[in-house]
Amino acid sequence: MPRLLCVILALVCALLAAPARSAPADAGEALALIASGRFPDIEKGVDLLARSGNTHAQAIIEALRDGRLAVAADRRVLIQQDGGRWSDAATGDALAEAPAAPKTVRINNRIRRAVEAAVGALTLMAPDAEARRQAAEAVFRSRDAAALSALDEAIAREEVPYIKRLMGEARAAILLGDAGASDLQKLEAIDILAARADQDALALLRAATQGSPVVSAAAEAAVASVEQRLALLSMLQNVWYGLSLGSVLLLAAIGLAITFGVMGIINMAHGEMVMIGAYTTFVIQEFVRSHAPGLFDWTLPVAIPMAFLVAALVGAAIERGIIRHLYGRPLETLLATWGVSLILQQAVRSIFGPTNREVGAPSYMAGSFDLGGLAITYGRLWIVLFSLAVFAALMVALKATSFGLRIRAVTQNRRMAASMGIRTPWVDTMAFALGSGIAGMAGVALSQIDNVSPNLGQSYIVDSFMVVVFGGVGNLWGTLVSALTLGIANKFLEPFAGAVLGKILLLVFLILFIQKRPRGLFALKGRAVEA
Repeated sequence: MPRLLCVILALVCALLAAPARSAPADAGEALALIASGRFPDIEKGVDLLARSGNTHAQAIIEALRDGRLAVAADRRVLIQQDGGRWSDAATGDALAEAPAAPKTVRINNRIRRAVEAAVGALTLMAPDAEARRQAAEAVFRSRDAAALSALDEAIAREEVPYIKRLMGEARAAILLGDAGASDLQKLEAIDILAARADQDALALLRAATQGSPVVSAAAEAAVASVEQRLALLSMLQNVWYGLSLGSVLLLAAIGLAITFGVMGIINMAHGEMVMIGAYTTFVIQEFVRSHAPGLFDWTLPVAIPMAFLVAALVGAAIERGIIRHLYGRPLETLLATWGVSLILQQAVRSIFGPTNREVGAPSYMAGSFDLGGLAITYGRLWIVLFSLAVFAALMVALKATSFGLRIRAVTQNRRMAASMGIRTPWVDTMAFALGSGIAGMAGVALSQIDNVSPNLGQSYIVDSFMVVVFGGVGNLWGTLVSALTLGIANKFLEPFAGAVLGKILLLVFLILFIQKRPRGLFALKGRAVEA
C-alpha cells in the first residue's frame, strides 16, 4: 500500500510539472495585444511574442508578415495554412472546420519593421547558415533595439566569418541609432559601417553626423571615405556594363567585319541573321519544353551550332542568289540587301507573329554575385566569355587554316589573289556564310538579354557598322577594340546625356574621327593596291 501511494504521488507530481500545451502567459498576453487590432498594441505584441520563448512564435510572426494571421469571432488568433486550412496560433492545433468570417490582422510599415526584426532575432541562431545570414540582414534593415540581446548572443556563438561580420554590422546599425549608446560604442559602429561602405551604410553614417561633436566628426570622415569608394565602384560598374555592351556589339559586328572586309558589301540584312539566330533558339527551347523539359539547360549549347548553321545557309543563299550579281555596285547592293531584310522580317512575322517571344535562361545563367562591391550577373558574364571565345576561334580559323589564308588574301588584294589561283567567288560565298553564321550565334546570346522579335536585328545594324568603320574595315583586332571602346564610352555618356543623345554624340565623334583616319583605327594596308 505505501508503495502504491508513492507511485500515485509521483504520477501527480509529474503531471503538475509537465508543460501545458497552451502558450506561456506572456505569449498569451502577446496574442491578446495582437488580437486587439490597434497598431501600437500589435507592435508591443510582436515584441513580447518574440521574447516569449513560445515554440510557435516564429510561425505566428511570419503569418502576420504574410497576411495569414486572423482573429476569430471568439477572439482566438488563427493562422491560415496552405490549402485554406486553419490552425490555432496559441497551440498549433489544426481546426476541424474553417472559422466563420475571421478578420485578418492589419499591419503598417512600423509593424512591418518590428516583424522583420522579430523574425531576424528568432532565426539568428538557427542551425542553417543561410537562415542566419538572412536573419542578420533582416535585423540590419530593421535596426530594432529589441534584437540587440539576441544579436550579442548570436555573435558570440557564430563560427562562419562572413555571417559573423554581417551580425556585427547589424549590431553597429542598431547602436549608431540608439540614443542610449555611448560615444565609444558609436565610434566603433562607425568604423564597422565605414568598412561595409555601401548605400545603406552611407545613409546610416549621414544620419550620425547630427550627434555629439566627436561622433559627428568621425561620421563625416566616414561619409567622405564611403562616398569616395562608392564613386570608384560606380565607375568600375560602368566599365563592366560597357564591357558587357561591347561584347554584344562585338558579336553583332564581327560577322559584318568579315563580309564587309572581304567583299566590300554593305549588307543591310546582317541584322536579320542575328534575328534568325534568336528565333532558332526560341524554336529549340519550345521543342525541348514540349518533349524533354528536363534537358532545358542544354538548349543554348544545342542552339549555338544550330543557329550558326541556319544563318550560314541563309547567308550563302543570299550571296549566291543576289549579291554575286551586284559586285562593284555598292548602291544597288545596299538597296537589294535592305529589301532582303524587309522580306526576312515579314517572313518571321508571318511564321511566328509580330509579338515578342520568350526565350528562357538556363539555370547557370540566372542570378548574380558580388565581386568587391560590383554586381556581376551570370548572364552578362557568360556573354562576355562567349564573345571572347568566338573571337579567339575566328582568329585561329583565319590565321591557322588554308581557308583563313584565302580570306586574308582576298581581303588584302582580290585581283592578285585571283591571279594566284584562288577561287574568289567561292571565298566570297564561304566568307558571307561564315559572317552570317557568326551573326546567328550572336542572336543566341542576344536572346538572353533582349526581346526576341522581328525587329531585333534592326537595333544593332547601325551600331555594328559603327564598330566596323571605327575599328578598320576587315580588321578583327580593330573590331574588338572598337566594340569595347564604344561600349564603355556609351555607358559613361548615358548618365549625363541620356541614351539617345549619348549615341548621337558617339556618332558625331565617329564622323570627326573618320575625317582624320578614313580607314579606321587599324587599317589593312594591302587594299590600297586595288585603289
